[in-house]
Amino acid sequence: MTPAARLSAAIDVIATLVTERRPAADVLKDWGRSHRFAGSGDRAAVSSLVYDVLRRRASAGWLMGSEEARALALGTLKLARGMDADAIAALCDGSRFAPEPLSEREAERLAAGSLEGAPAYVEGDYPEWLDASLAAVFGEERALEGVALAERAPLDLRVNTLKADRDKAAQALAHLGVTPGAWSPLALRIVLEADGKAPALTAEPAYVKGQVEIQDEGSQIAAILAAPPRGGQVLDLCAGGGGKTLEFASLMDNAGQLYAYDDDIRRLAPIHERLQRAGARNVQVRSPRGPADVLADLEARMDLVLVDAPCTGTGTWRRNPDAKWRMRPGALVERIKDQTEILDTAARYVKPGGRLAYVTCSLLDEENGAQIRDFLTRHSEFRIIPPAETVLALGERGILLRQAALAREEGLLLTPRRTGTDGFFIAMLARS
Repeated sequence: MTPAARLSAAIDVIATLVTERRPAADVLKDWGRSHRFAGSGDRAAVSSLVYDVLRRRASAGWLMGSEEARALALGTLKLARGMDADAIAALCDGSRFAPEPLSEREAERLAAGSLEGAPAYVEGDYPEWLDASLAAVFGEERALEGVALAERAPLDLRVNTLKADRDKAAQALAHLGVTPGAWSPLALRIVLEADGKAPALTAEPAYVKGQVEIQDEGSQIAAILAAPPRGGQVLDLCAGGGGKTLEFASLMDNAGQLYAYDDDIRRLAPIHERLQRAGARNVQVRSPRGPADVLADLEARMDLVLVDAPCTGTGTWRRNPDAKWRMRPGALVERIKDQTEILDTAARYVKPGGRLAYVTCSLLDEENGAQIRDFLTRHSEFRIIPPAETVLALGERGILLRQAALAREEGLLLTPRRTGTDGFFIAMLARS
């Protein structure tokens, strides 16, 4: 496919997304099945442009004065790809499989249009209904935070110290251009190419042997700050596929006992193969079994309980840009309800003197600080461990991290703009 044909294909996919509100991955998969002549490079290029449009949907629409798929694609070429009006016009020459030539109005917008005077939610490329919530957290800097959330995310890896150290893993993956993470001593980073295509990491020997796992550096930091005690009793209450469970096993050096649970057995399914590959031997997976309470024997016994809470995922918009446009206020209300119930459940398992770690990948205070404040009104036996103490788990880097991140009384907020990671909120509580 020519670059012009790829642009036409991306416009078609975007039109479907605008009208049907389906996940982008599903629409792109359907497009690939119905256009089998498109090679892997074509599919990657079309996908990359579609996701760039989703990242810059509000600002591209403002620039072009239209929310139509073609306008969004053309505006994104200028805003995200840095193409000028002449370069874009060369793609839209009306030849076979190419978009129709630019209209006079389109050419004028591409040549002279700007985001001057745009409201914060347009400049920051997020839904208007979230503006008040983001303003409550970031104030006048919310548009800048949104711009950082609209950038492409790198591919972050966590070194599994049960099988390798960072130098050994970096050497094994040197051909992928890995660099050390800025904060986590376990992190390696791969900056993706301009087309956004990621390397076939799961086929790399270092991955197959369990030396590395795919995990955002912010997620790694959350697990490190939770500080699972070596030889202790730890419960990962919302384990999902096991990302933080695996990191805990590594941080605990396979000592003590680590319990992994999730109320959805389907989310928990991948953990078994991942544990085997990682060489994690101190993990006991507790799968839900109907009405039976499979965690009853753990009440008031845990040194640490991790709540990696279900949330709106606003901190992961770099990786899931279509999620921000499909998100609705009702989803926020449901997540807040879920978090409240899970926190109350988690409190049962923390022993006197034990700790509770609350983590979300959200930027919204409703899911972060407000949840902690409300929890403390219901559970006076808990107190907040100040972020200034929590970050010491990272040593000197932790002090620098606290300066870079947004430190609140309730916890620490990481963002792409401030820390170069996905958005994560980390709060630590101690039981008296």
